[in-house]
Amino acid sequence: MLPETTPEGDGTTAPPARDRRPADRVTLRSDLRAALPDATAAVVVTAAVFVFFWARMESGESATVAVMPFMDDARTYWMYLLSQAFGWSALLWAWGTVMLGLLLSGPRPARLPVPRGTLERWHRTTSLTTTALMFAHALMFAAELVRYEAKLGWAGRLWAGFADSFVPGWYDSGTGRVAIPIGQGALYLAVPLGLLFYVRHRIGANSWRRLHRFVIVVYVLSVWHTLLYGTNVWYGEWPRTVLWLLQLPVAVLLLLRLLRPARRAERLGAAGGRGRGSLPG
Repeated sequence: MLPETTPEGDGTTAPPARDRRPADRVTLRSDLRAALPDATAAVVVTAAVFVFFWARMESGESATVAVMPFMDDARTYWMYLLSQAFGWSALLWAWGTVMLGLLLSGPRPARLPVPRGTLERWHRTTSLTTTALMFAHALMFAAELVRYEAKLGWAGRLWAGFADSFVPGWYDSGTGRVAIPIGQGALYLAVPLGLLFYVRHRIGANSWRRLHRFVIVVYVLSVWHTLLYGTNVWYGEWPRTVLWLLQLPVAVLLLLRLLRPARRAERLGAAGGRGRGSLPG
């Protein structure tokens, strides 16, 4: 290929054009901006769930009050209700981002309702929103514990709220001794696994893909945490039923992803490298 000449046509060659791929690379900043509509929708859903929980507590139908009768005052325990609302929104968004991820990485449908690039962007933005909702869920739980430990000084209250919410193994009451560390594990895995995408050019695409597969573990831990610690799941037949039904499409897409991944190199028979044949498909 001949080198480009300057516009003046004096025969001199122009400097080689820079590789523009880094400029086109998806960045965390651009995805944070793109996530604003998604995050706004999450806040609206969280507010609706909060109002629902508040109304049930005021009417005496709250499953939380059935487990802990002393929590029959929504105005006092509003931070706990908000923590619950953030938790359910986080689980809903986690379900959505996992479904998008499995749809993108499994056998490709003949026709998609939106361009593939749009689905990929939705997958990234919903992942960021999910992580933020998970953190808000834990933060409001910590805030409620700070309020609850009124007999301690401020330093003791802050430490109790932080340790019980964010330090694995510190919470020592009831099923929370198991459920809370499981939820903490989901949060502490979600943060690095989600953000590694934005440094994949440094760690290598293959390394990132191998690590990204563990995102499904975050989702499993989140569902497990909800089943163990969600009072609405304990006493509410329809929330428990809906929660289990939502796992059916996840299981189907996960099975398809394992049997027929989108990347040919990941298919059975292609694990040995390029020199070996792969199954047709």
